[in-house]
Amino acid sequence: MEYLSMIFWLFFVFSLLTPWLKQKSLETSRIALINKIEKQRKSRVIILIHRQETMSILGIPLVRYINIEDSEAILRAIRLTDPDVPIDIILHTPGGLVLAAEQIAFALVRHKAKVTVFIPHYAMSGGTMISLAADEIVMDENAVLGPVDPQIGQYPAVSILNVIKDKDKNKIDDETIIQADIAKKAIQQVRNFVKKLLLENHCNKQKAEKIARILTEGRWTHDYPITFEEANKLGLCVSTTMPKEIYELMDLYPQSPVKRPSVQYIPLPYKKPDSSPAKKFGKE
Repeated sequence: MEYLSMIFWLFFVFSLLTPWLKQKSLETSRIALINKIEKQRKSRVIILIHRQETMSILGIPLVRYINIEDSEAILRAIRLTDPDVPIDIILHTPGGLVLAAEQIAFALVRHKAKVTVFIPHYAMSGGTMISLAADEIVMDENAVLGPVDPQIGQYPAVSILNVIKDKDKNKIDDETIIQADIAKKAIQQVRNFVKKLLLENHCNKQKAEKIARILTEGRWTHDYPITFEEANKLGLCVSTTMPKEIYELMDLYPQSPVKRPSVQYIPLPYKKPDSSPAKKFGKE
């Protein structure tokens, strides 16, 4: 009986320690790879990854996004970086608070040395705003940016203004009119910020005004994917020279395995099989 009890407690302790040991191993691997990238590029690497876009606690869905804690941490990292040391920031985010994104963007654009943003998958909304602060945006060929048009509650600011424009004012309730006033201010504020950001990043006035207008005017839905080709046509400084270490780093920030994964595959590189004719032996 004592033997079974000892086995039970050993199993219990092992079950408690395994997740902790696994997490420590993952963190060690992350730090080692970050150090490797920094040595290769002689830069400061900052990571902003919201890998768990949707997760739940007790069935209540939670969303991860750019918040004030993120901006505080990134601003602290920038302060700890010598002005002559380049900064590489790796972005994977659906966006978030405008205030937090603006703080990060302005801190990056004021950094003296080169700032490079790496986007292995997506950087939407506030993530795009941060990307505009970079001297160079490096995107995977299938990665996307997104519009930065403001959202008032659950509706795009532009759509609220269209209601005021298209409907008789006497038939519109006071709350909608108030929202329209806020929407008008929000669009102008974000547009001015993007323009100022681009001008600080040595963009000429005409080009800055054009990009700021396109990204904030609501011509697309807020989740519209701006591909590498479209970003290039807009005049953004983009490239697809993504170091393989960035992908390796992303693999070290896995989605929480709370639920069964919806995508599964054998994680090995596959190459086309050799289709050359087999050699024949014997007489010709």
